[in-house]
Amino acid sequence: MTRCRRRQHAVRKPKVMLMPDPMAGLPPRLLRTPDAARFLGISNRTLEKHRTYGTGPVYRKMGGRVVYAVEDLQAWSAIGARKSTTDQTAQRVFPARRLTAAERGAR
Repeated sequence: MTRCRRRQHAVRKPKVMLMPDPMAGLPPRLLRTPDAARFLGISNRTLEKHRTYGTGPVYRKMGGRVVYAVEDLQAWSAIGARKSTTDQTAQRVFPARRLTAAERGAR
């Protein structure tokens, strides 16, 4: 009988309602270089070269860290979007190298 009494008089914990995390399931808004390169489908080194030559996406320095906003990566990759090989309205995503004077003027 003592077992039954203990169960009947056990202290019940109140149910805690947790708020859902509004950021759950969302991609991070800022990506470090390896993640940004993976997002773009290029190597880390290529993204670093783009940063050095000024031909890549907009980046930010936070402390000593280089970070990229997902929106900036998407905007940079959208520059070269085309519907066909003869599409004249599309802009050019320059390679990761120093730009010539003509290329700098075309920017």
